[in-house]
Amino acid sequence: MQPRAWFQCIKGCPGELPLTDVVYECPRCGALLEVAHDLGELRKQSAASWTRTFDARYKRTTWPYGSGVWGKKEWVAPHVADDNVVSLDEGGTNLFWAERYGAQLGLDDLWVKMCGNSHTGSFKDLGMTVLVSTVKQMIADGAQIKAVACASTGDTSAALGAYCAVAGIPAVVILPRDKISVPQLIQPIANAALVLSVETDFDGCMKMVKRLAKEPGIYLANSMNSLRVEGQKTVSIETVQQFDWGIPDWVIIPGGNLGNTAALGAGFLMMQELGVIQKLPRIVVAQAERASPLYQSFIHGFAPLEPIFARPTLASAIQIGNPVSFDKAVQSLKRFNGLVEQATEDELSQAAARADRTGMFTDPHTGVALAVLEKLVARGEIARNERVVVISTASGLKFPDFKVGYHEGTLEGIGDTYANHPVVLPAEYETVKRAALDGVDAASR
Repeated sequence: MQPRAWFQCIKGCPGELPLTDVVYECPRCGALLEVAHDLGELRKQSAASWTRTFDARYKRTTWPYGSGVWGKKEWVAPHVADDNVVSLDEGGTNLFWAERYGAQLGLDDLWVKMCGNSHTGSFKDLGMTVLVSTVKQMIADGAQIKAVACASTGDTSAALGAYCAVAGIPAVVILPRDKISVPQLIQPIANAALVLSVETDFDGCMKMVKRLAKEPGIYLANSMNSLRVEGQKTVSIETVQQFDWGIPDWVIIPGGNLGNTAALGAGFLMMQELGVIQKLPRIVVAQAERASPLYQSFIHGFAPLEPIFARPTLASAIQIGNPVSFDKAVQSLKRFNGLVEQATEDELSQAAARADRTGMFTDPHTGVALAVLEKLVARGEIARNERVVVISTASGLKFPDFKVGYHEGTLEGIGDTYANHPVVLPAEYETVKRAALDGVDAASR
């Protein structure tokens, strides 16, 4: 078997473009590209054989197949030679049964896919391993690439910095000044990326990096580059794999630039095309109310995108008013009978804190997804016995100010329903004992 993949226009323009070409949009119509696979060749191996192959590789040590992405190499990036794979053992993240939190909401089968339990602390690693590996392959084939560049709200820059550091390829990241958390900022700095902190928002940074990518030798790493989507689509494949190749009824994912929405759908559709699954889940995109252009489109019957000014939100990584993957996301949602819902700042904060009290440590973007979940359950759109997966896109450890601010009551306009305050005491045993026992008694009531 010789699997083959290529770029093609999402709007159906004829022609195939090699995955090692420096191209991000259709040369005919300007639409985004997608990666297409030779499904006929892949069907020469049965669905049962593919699942056995993927299970045998999963989290093992044979290079590069132990990675949750590269274990599915034939379905993702067959054009990269094994020696040019740049991997940090991404994927393989846990699928957490949120039993207590689900019971509070009235759900029996709620799961959270912890994509933040990755090397740089977010799902962006899944796409970046494919993109940087492709760049390494291109350089090995003689391409003159001097650096890889991205605009970012934090997580993309962290992933790009890390993977380029492993590969020995220069990275340039353009960030909106004072709009990302300190842990996110320090990650690309520590990995020796060139960090450009620009006095604008993400949409402004995106405009700049798109212009920069037209300069000779600069390769674009944002999700308008379809190679990113190929790695990120393994979230859906791995989730089904962790259910012993069973399919959830609902998948809820936070949406900003919307590449992850398209990726999620692409993984499920590929499994269906190759006979691994027989039905599709419903996909829900959760947006912050202050940055919800897809939601505004959805409530008007998926009207054409009208870019908005994205207002500051605690969910800073999805503070995007002009998402580049809008068209791809809409295509996916239509295929999956999808929904779009939004959450206010207070709703996302309370949902994150409520989930944390059952053992999670949620980032604000996952808080958006959980708040939307709570709304759908309250409206009766999700039934008690349906299997629901919420995609947690990043580690809560990246957002200490969000956590501290909630529990100290310093987040403007946010209530403290689930706030937990440390009790400061003198070093006197009787005082400590009284506080401890009184606290235990209060918690048990």
